[in-house]
Amino acid sequence: MESERPTRMMPAVPLGREPHHIRQRIEALEFILERSFTVPGWGRKFGIDALAGLIPVAGDLITAAMSAYLVWEARNLGLPKWKLARMALNVGIDTTLGAVPLVGDAFDFFYRSNSRNLAIVKKHLDKHHPESRIIEG
Repeated sequence: MESERPTRMMPAVPLGREPHHIRQRIEALEFILERSFTVPGWGRKFGIDALAGLIPVAGDLITAAMSAYLVWEARNLGLPKWKLARMALNVGIDTTLGAVPLVGDAFDFFYRSNSRNLAIVKKHLDKHHPESRIIEG
C-alpha cells in the first residue's frame, strides 16, 4: 500500500506571454533569489543571491544572470527604457559590490536588487495591466 504522505513542491510557473504569467515568473524568481530562507532566531529572510555570493566569481555571475533575466522579462512587458535602466543599475550595483570579498557577502544579505526590481515591475503592471494583479486572501 502506497504512503499517503503529502509532497511539497513549488507551484508550477506558467510559461505564457500574458502580463499575469510574466508577473508570476518574476515574483517566483524574486522569492528564490531574495527570500527563500530564514535566519533562525532572527527571522531575517535571504535567498540564493546571498548564498551564491559566497562562491567567488561564479556565484555572483550566476545570480547576475538570473537577475538579468528578470530585467529581460520586464522588457517583454514593455517597461520604458528609463525603468529598464534603473533595474539594470540595481543589478549592476548588486553584482559589483557583491563581488567584493567579505564586504560583498554582507552587502548581498542586505541589498535586495531583485526585490527593488520587482517593485518597479509591479508598479508598472498595476498601472498598465491591472488585470494582472493577484489578490491574495
